[in-house]
Amino acid sequence: MTIKKNFNMGNAQLRFQEILYDKRDWVARITINRPQVYNSYSTLALQELATAMRDASWDDGVAVIVITGAGDKAFCTGGDVKEYSELYTRRPRDYWKYMGLFRGFIESILNAGKPTIARINGIAVGGGNEVQLACDLAVMAEGAYLQQVGVKVGSVACGGATQWLPIHVGDRRAREMLLLCEKISAKKALEWGLVNAVVSAADLDTAVADYCRRLIDKFPECLRYTREQTNFWKNLSWHQTIGHAADWLSLHYTSAEPNEGMKAFVEKRPAEILKLRQAAKDGLSSEFPWGAYAERCCECGAKGLPEGFSHCGACGKKLSAAAVVKG
Repeated sequence: MTIKKNFNMGNAQLRFQEILYDKRDWVARITINRPQVYNSYSTLALQELATAMRDASWDDGVAVIVITGAGDKAFCTGGDVKEYSELYTRRPRDYWKYMGLFRGFIESILNAGKPTIARINGIAVGGGNEVQLACDLAVMAEGAYLQQVGVKVGSVACGGATQWLPIHVGDRRAREMLLLCEKISAKKALEWGLVNAVVSAADLDTAVADYCRRLIDKFPECLRYTREQTNFWKNLSWHQTIGHAADWLSLHYTSAEPNEGMKAFVEKRPAEILKLRQAAKDGLSSEFPWGAYAERCCECGAKGLPEGFSHCGACGKKLSAAAVVKG
């Protein structure tokens, strides 16, 4: 029989660039190692996170998996918005592929077969909060906070938050987090049931180690199946919505909201949300940055010109009423 050799990846030599991975004393520790960008995950980081999760899941020498962020400022702040702005608003179809990687990482937590603990050492924002929601248990440092920011940056938090916040905190509180995008302090997170414990930063590792110790002292097969049963509502809501979410978000990246929201975030300025609202109110396009692609130049025949253009983008001629036709 070679099953152990094939499937126990405990001896695999894995090398990573954007995460840290350590296994000892029955505990696997996976750390997002991008503190310079508040541990936001890049496309590469998602691939590495899923790989480490698979290794820990299949290693019989691992009883508990701890997920955290490097440094003391951030647990994880979700996707790298600069990468979104530079890559995926230009090639929205590639965001669908990116969502496949994100989905793979989140599902690797759900399907780990072993207890997972979120060690929330700092802020957990956007997808970072969704990562900790995917985990079984969460221990949070006193100075940290949780937050969803999707509707502030031109996105929707449907990578776990819209699905699971109602399960964790109820409908009204879920809507408060998702619609208002306000910070949830560690104290409130504990009161609402978003985390299991809040401790000082100095005591965080001790508290996490205590949870690990107590989990290691439980039968692994029973733990695995208990997780599977307890994940019923998470799995149901997730698999009913995530495919639709990936497609909608990809299509949404062709519109003005993510372009403006994410550029504003990267440029550290307020997003011009009211400008888009006013355009819609005035009967103009709030979906296309320069108006719907509805015009054609009579001079050169270029089609699909935005309604807001005063000159043809192909030949440069001024688009007078006589030189433009619909099409």
